[in-house]
Amino acid sequence: MGANVCRPLCQDRRSEFDGRKDTMPAYAIAHLQDAAPHPDIAEYIERLPATLAPYGGRFLVHATPHEVKEGAWPGAVVMLGFPGITEARAWWDSPAYQEIAPLRSRHIEGDIILVEGVPDDYSPTGIVQAIRAALP
Repeated sequence: MGANVCRPLCQDRRSEFDGRKDTMPAYAIAHLQDAAPHPDIAEYIERLPATLAPYGGRFLVHATPHEVKEGAWPGAVVMLGFPGITEARAWWDSPAYQEIAPLRSRHIEGDIILVEGVPDDYSPTGIVQAIRAALP
């Protein structure tokens, strides 16, 4: 869904999930550009797991091959899973992660987002209704 459609419709959908936001997983997703090998990058990767552990974070995808089905997606994908958005934010803001982040960011360009998941029984019905209501 394009940003122009999603922005007004996706701003705050927590009420749609009947107060279950504390049980929804969250993810850190990174789209990282290819970079030359560097000792800082090796150190970053070595130290990253210890920053995740206190927040229940774990690797879901780590620079594994991917298939581009539409558009372009050069580089690598990294996806981390967390019990919830609170833990994902706390990890990102933690002194331990902020200490090692420059080891990566000085050598690899990319985009990184934190995003909340949806419940297992999620249905897109609410978004469809909002799109139809926004039609001229």
